[in-house]
Amino acid sequence: MAKKTPLSSSEEATLTVNEAQTTQLPLLRRDWIAGLEKGLELLRCFDEEHSRVSASEMADLTGMTRTAVRRYLLTLAHLGYLATDGKLFWLTPRVLQFSQAYLASSRLVRVAQPFLQRIAQGTGENAFLSVMEGDSVVYIARQGSSAASLRPQNIGYMLGMLVPAHVTAAGTLLLALRAPQALDAWLAKIKLKTLTAHSITDKAKLRKHLLNSRLQDWAISEQQLELHFRGVAVPVRDIKGDVIAALSVTMYIGNEAADQASARVLGVMQEAASGMRNLV
Repeated sequence: MAKKTPLSSSEEATLTVNEAQTTQLPLLRRDWIAGLEKGLELLRCFDEEHSRVSASEMADLTGMTRTAVRRYLLTLAHLGYLATDGKLFWLTPRVLQFSQAYLASSRLVRVAQPFLQRIAQGTGENAFLSVMEGDSVVYIARQGSSAASLRPQNIGYMLGMLVPAHVTAAGTLLLALRAPQALDAWLAKIKLKTLTAHSITDKAKLRKHLLNSRLQDWAISEQQLELHFRGVAVPVRDIKGDVIAALSVTMYIGNEAADQASARVLGVMQEAASGMRNLV
């Protein structure tokens, strides 16, 4: 994780929320609470590779001083969001309260649930609702299918999990429907990871795939995240026509060809997305 450049001390400067947010709001420096930002930054540093960290390790990850980091970590531990043995710190289940609060309060999640049920019943596949978060997609709602439960299951789509956008149908679609300038900027900076032997790592090939997804207004992903699985996604638009999320299904490929699979599920998915448009 790159170290952050300290913010300007000018009282006239305006700031924007973290780039990972879908909406950026201008903020005057006098309204900015730096301590809150730094505390949240520390929480975001915990992941599979950094499940238990020392104050020194966290300082290296964030670019803060060890003394400052230790104070933030001890405060978070006092509040119950971290546990510690005196040297290492790790997350506690209390942090899940944030995700639960989002799921309980999100109008988009509430509106989507009956439509996800229709998709799962109509296609026989597990259905998901996802949004962009930086360079990743995050799955914020799902509906399982009893028929799909009898087949091998994809393990890469858990609620709240961030997944590189370009290896999923939903992420591919949400990227493809960005403004051209925004997509160009994303392609220029992104480093394409190889997750399977089928992962697209050539930017020219990925651009062609994104353009095709944009033209047809839906996307398909074949074994990009996990072998033997494909995804199909359609956009969710609000009443103004702006893309706000994606509906998707994941399926075990088996002997079903891609065109057969997409033809089988697209009608149900597009009908659900259309039904959501006047409600979100």
